[in-house]
Amino acid sequence: MESSAASGSWADGDRYEAYVGRWSRPVARRFVSDLGVPPGRRWLDVGCGTGVLSATVLDLAAPASVHGVDRSAEFVAHAAAHVVDPRVTFGTGDALTLPVDDAAVDVVVSGLVLNFLPGHPAAVAEWRRAVAPGGLVAAYVWDYAGGMQLMRLFWDAAARVTLAAGSLDEGARFPVCAPGPLADLFTGAGLREVATGSVEVPTVFADFDDFWTPFLGGTGHAPAYVATLPGRDRTALREALRADLPVRDDGSIALTARAWTVRGRVPG
Repeated sequence: MESSAASGSWADGDRYEAYVGRWSRPVARRFVSDLGVPPGRRWLDVGCGTGVLSATVLDLAAPASVHGVDRSAEFVAHAAAHVVDPRVTFGTGDALTLPVDDAAVDVVVSGLVLNFLPGHPAAVAEWRRAVAPGGLVAAYVWDYAGGMQLMRLFWDAAARVTLAAGSLDEGARFPVCAPGPLADLFTGAGLREVATGSVEVPTVFADFDDFWTPFLGGTGHAPAYVATLPGRDRTALREALRADLPVRDDGSIALTARAWTVRGRVPG
């Protein structure tokens, strides 16, 4: 079993929103728009979290139905409370054993989840199983190694403060989060017309506190790591980040967040 700092804590929807949920919303909008799925389709959102992607599908894709599945009962409850529409349902479930019949939906989507799963090929194969012939499987993940600047800056600073941070760096831990490995994964699952892409969005923080405070919430890998630090190391990390961040004259901090996208079609 991984340590809490390695596995992260995913039990608090509000804290997740403050950490990265707010930045995942514009990524989800670009992702869904780019898929170009016709209206009236049945969607399954795997690892739905707080409901960001499900809500975006409702807003942009005119679906017949959306079902969100997540292992966290707390996240499912948060999604159900905040995404209210007669076309959407949420329930607990495992991404590797989906609670749906074969070919039950037209589209499976998954946002910011794939890299956390223990078996990537098994997960994509399971998602393909749930999709009807001719349907779509699509996902996106953060570019931890570079383009997700919020996290890249964090782990670079953390590595200077304590050696233990190196083994937890999401850029190194998640090599699947790159176009080549994602394409290979989807092709290996028997999907066709596999294509990768990227979405980059601005992440502007009002000031340093707006940037730093979410790391104290304990929800997510980096915040879970911060929670393990003794006070002296936590202060050193905070000040290292303060020195690294590009602060504008008004005190705001303008970064960008990049996600890699991948899609493939079920033969049929």
